Amino acid sequence: MEKKQFKAESKRLLDLMIHSIYTHKEIFLRELISNASDAIDKLYYLALTENTGISRDDFYIRLAVDKEARTLTISDNGIGMSKEEMENNLGTIAKSGSLQFKEENADKMDAKEEIDIIGQFGVGFYSAFMVASKIQVVSKAYGQEQAHLWESTGAEGYSIEPCEKENPGTEIILYIKEDTEDEKYGEFLEEYKVKGLIKKYSDYIRYPIKMNAEKHRMKEASEEQKADKDYTPEYETYREDETLNSMVPIWKKSKGTITEEDYNQFYKEKFFDFEEPAKVIHTNVEGVSTYNALMYIPARTPYNYYTKEYEKGLQLYSSGVLIMEKCADLLPDYFSFVRGLVDSQDLSLNISRELLQHDRQLKAIAVRLEKKIKAELLDMLHTDREKYETFFENFGMQLKFGAYNEFGMHKDAVQELLMFYSSSEKKLVTFAEYVSRMKEDQKYIYYACGESREKLDKQPQTEMLKDKGYEILYCTDEIDEFAIKIIGAVEEKSFKSVSSDDLGIEETAEEKEALEKQAEENKDLFAAMKEALEGKVSEVRVSQRLKSHPVCLTSNGDLSIEMEKVLNAIPANSDKVSAEKVLEINANHKVFASLKTAFGQDPEKVKAYAKLLYNQALLIEGMPIDDPIEFSNTICSLM
Repeated sequence: MEKKQFKAESKRLLDLMIHSIYTHKEIFLRELISNASDAIDKLYYLALTENTGISRDDFYIRLAVDKEARTLTISDNGIGMSKEEMENNLGTIAKSGSLQFKEENADKMDAKEEIDIIGQFGVGFYSAFMVASKIQVVSKAYGQEQAHLWESTGAEGYSIEPCEKENPGTEIILYIKEDTEDEKYGEFLEEYKVKGLIKKYSDYIRYPIKMNAEKHRMKEASEEQKADKDYTPEYETYREDETLNSMVPIWKKSKGTITEEDYNQFYKEKFFDFEEPAKVIHTNVEGVSTYNALMYIPARTPYNYYTKEYEKGLQLYSSGVLIMEKCADLLPDYFSFVRGLVDSQDLSLNISRELLQHDRQLKAIAVRLEKKIKAELLDMLHTDREKYETFFENFGMQLKFGAYNEFGMHKDAVQELLMFYSSSEKKLVTFAEYVSRMKEDQKYIYYACGESREKLDKQPQTEMLKDKGYEILYCTDEIDEFAIKIIGAVEEKSFKSVSSDDLGIEETAEEKEALEKQAEENKDLFAAMKEALEGKVSEVRVSQRLKSHPVCLTSNGDLSIEMEKVLNAIPANSDKVSAEKVLEINANHKVFASLKTAFGQDPEKVKAYAKLLYNQALLIEGMPIDDPIEFSNTICSLM
């Protein structure tokens, strides 16, 4: 048998394909199955155009495992190959018969929606050399009498000779390599492994993939055995043809034929969730980018969602063949909670099909998916408020992070979806709902940051705003204030923290005059208190916002007290930050009268009072005091 050299390139090229193009050895089965599907597609196309009488139901792909011979066989009853086609397609690396067939019939195939050639590159077949030491291809072309055997052990070359084969089609026999210390090639001779690979990569190939598989069943018991109370049922092994793939993807079915139960069952099986999803998004798009997408919003946060182990991304299929398990480029980070898949025949794949070329088609699909997800979430917000609030409790933090991340580049995409707890409504509200209720004289959207809603509701800084009937948004997540500051404004209304130095509230002439008088009369007292606090505050002043509480802390500048707490709590942050704090005193409180008395009689007591009030203000803010022992001793001495 004459050995021929590969027409294309060299041993180095084949070595590159086997060892570098594919990152997972198991991919070989996907490639060979796709090639078999292509071969059937070609014959089915001829059947449609030439009225040969061949029915679609006649087609199949068959797998067979022989552990003793260490062979895995993939066969199909498709169009087959002549000797010349073997020379051209298998003797030339990177020569694609599928691509040529598609190009030659492009104008006719548009009308045949069921025909879709998967493989358009000529390297998939050679991936089999990753696991096989020798490959034999037995093929008989449709309409020809003679079959041929192609055989190769790799880069050394190949041979072709006549052989016997009754019907058209192709049979590929892989002689699986012996196991090594590093590689267990024998796993590809295990039926369970083969079944798993078909389910993972080729479940939606449109033709049945069959295998005569080993099964187990209980032996039928005799009457004597049934009567014997000690009888133990016996099991026997038998073999039976099994179809390994489901063939028709749920996402390609008409929406009208799919029930809610169908969607939910597919989700639970596909994504290993025991709960039904909160939302199903099924969309079919035709045009510049044609694709089917089936996406789900989980009912609960995955256990590892807010960890670095979580991987975002949708499964990516090309004409029903799995290309990527997690295509991160299809989802923005703020929608990373979405699970699902996209199937498109228009994607530009690289030759291994494992990686996508980052082209405009992928970007266009990603943009449309983002818009669709947002539209569905807004619909849930407006039509099923309770379900949306549950969703937001699970994934709201990710949306907030999306507003803040990348310097606010995506804030417009998510701010409509954000919600915060309202001081007046006692529930979660959107920015739009807040703005719609703002009073005529209200300049800002007010917010308060803290550990919990309960503590924020008692915060001294909120007293005056509540008295005036202003609504306050309670921010209890660490990301909240960062997101709000980057959003900046909604409907031309800026945000203002209840702890900001200027709340933008107009004072009457009398109030202004009284405040200025108190400040002037007590400037020496405030200066003494500031000095006693040794630079911990930038100012001590009379408070405009306090009503019943004696003291509170506010801040000047962009860095708030809450942001200081968050940033300093980051373990990796060695450079501690400090907000510019202001100690505000309620001039109408009995404590202030004691301060004034002490200032006139005992300056040392003023120092003790200043430190005591400052530490009380820190505790109210949920911040640690500098010296707990001194704080305790000061209380005891004043008692």
